[in-house]
Amino acid sequence: MTNTFSQPTKYSSNTIKGSGLGLRSSHYQEIFETKPDVPWFELLTDNYMADGGLPILRAEQIRQDYPVTLHGVGMSLGSTDPLNTDYLSRLKQLIERLEPAYVSDHIAWVSVDGKYTHDLLPLPYTAEALDVISTNINKAQEFLGRRLLVENPSSYLTFTNDEMPEWEFIQHVVNNTDCELLLDINNIYVSSQNHNFDPYHYLSQIPADKVKEIHLAGYEKKDHFLFDTHGYQVRPPVWALYRAALERFGSVPTLIEWDTDVPDFKTLRAEASKAERLMQAVASQTAIEEPV
Repeated sequence: MTNTFSQPTKYSSNTIKGSGLGLRSSHYQEIFETKPDVPWFELLTDNYMADGGLPILRAEQIRQDYPVTLHGVGMSLGSTDPLNTDYLSRLKQLIERLEPAYVSDHIAWVSVDGKYTHDLLPLPYTAEALDVISTNINKAQEFLGRRLLVENPSSYLTFTNDEMPEWEFIQHVVNNTDCELLLDINNIYVSSQNHNFDPYHYLSQIPADKVKEIHLAGYEKKDHFLFDTHGYQVRPPVWALYRAALERFGSVPTLIEWDTDVPDFKTLRAEASKAERLMQAVASQTAIEEPV
């Protein structure tokens, strides 16, 4: 299926380069006062969908100086519920207001019978689930008038009725909708350890031309599994997998996610600098050790 969607009017996707940062309220003042050399910021869509108020005013102030992307958790693309047109309408207004380079959400569901769980829940990888999420992505893209990026999940269970591995499911989603991908490297690694698959094989199965953004984050080690908390520095195995991703996909714009126990801005920028150095090393084929 091939769709044609309009591009953002001010910042097209090719202006998003290097390693960006997730915008956090604790960092607003420092950003406003120092105007740091950050290539772009990602905004959590659901925090900025009000008609007015301080958050959207701050977002607009950031937007005056930096390209932004919008990353949401509320579309519930994998749910059998009808798409929430009120949510999509507010999202469309936000898109028009901020002109983001990319708009993304997740391969997951967050609602059932109109009730929201406020968590990203996994899908069974079946033909039926594939039809549901493909239909919803197509409808959302048509409503918004632009192509979406969808993000691979982190998961802690599998379904007995799974019919295909996650990477094959993603291949079909892309083919059915002409959407693009936000590839979360931490999620791949976490799921690979929880479900005993090869994360490097996973990378090899992802359509390279569809990966438009990458996420990096830190996980937490539990007794028998890894937990995707976004509350730590990026771990060494994830840096190694990221290097392999850069070798396969090129210098894809990369975001450092740090959502819990958010550190000071200096620490967050230091993580982004690690990603930048790896990106440059792979692009120039320079030998460099993965960060620790």
